[in-house]
Amino acid sequence: MTELEFTERAQKARGKLYRAALLTLGSQTAAIDAVDEAVYKGYLSYHKLRQPQFFDTWLVRILINVCRDELRRRSRELAVERLPETAGEDFDALPLKEAIRRLPEELREVIILRYFSGFTLEETAQTLGLPRGTVSTRQRKALALLKLDLTEEGVS
Repeated sequence: MTELEFTERAQKARGKLYRAALLTLGSQTAAIDAVDEAVYKGYLSYHKLRQPQFFDTWLVRILINVCRDELRRRSRELAVERLPETAGEDFDALPLKEAIRRLPEELREVIILRYFSGFTLEETAQTLGLPRGTVSTRQRKALALLKLDLTEEGVS
């Protein structure tokens, strides 16, 4: 893969990456930063990618790791000091987004990849490094929890 090919493929994947980061991190600014960092990290190591046909999966995996790092950093900061939410992020108060954020991380990742990034079950399994059956089980469990959560809120 050449530098130009990397740039073109990364640019095409930005929308998918942004949606996944936004749902994971909950903030437009944090999502943009995470996508930028993931693309940068991918750029630094694109020459190590052995199977270019899995470029999107590889780049999403990098993004997931960047988002996990950011969430860990946030939890350490919030443990020290509770910050009020900014008014600029009120758009994130939609019931579905909030319900997705309340899911355990392993279930949330599957939902974001499957339904908001457009990955197939196989691609999701490969991205997360899990067996297909595990991803399928997590998907069913996450959907059941979302249904229960949204029904309790009177949304459905």
